[in-house]
Amino acid sequence: MEIEDILWLDRIVDKLAWKHNILPSEVEETLNGNCRIFLKEKGKVEGENLYNALGKTYSGRYLSVFFIRKLRNKALIVTARDMTETERRRYGKKSST
Repeated sequence: MEIEDILWLDRIVDKLAWKHNILPSEVEETLNGNCRIFLKEKGKVEGENLYNALGKTYSGRYLSVFFIRKLRNKALIVTARDMTETERRRYGKKSST
């Protein structure tokens, strides 16, 4: 899946900073890098589904980013956090194939 633009809500940027200590640039690095994207849930609006991207920042931090795919390959960020151990294993398996 190609992501052409990332959409941010101010409240999400604030939450990522205070709760997860994640910068918007880290989310962008994750989505623009060699991430693995998985469908998590079908959206109520056709074509606007919830996805989970697993990837690494340039500094090597493993992030799990949740976003809604909007029209024209735009990603509306919902949240992001450090990967769990289970997600790290899943990311490793997918990255090595």
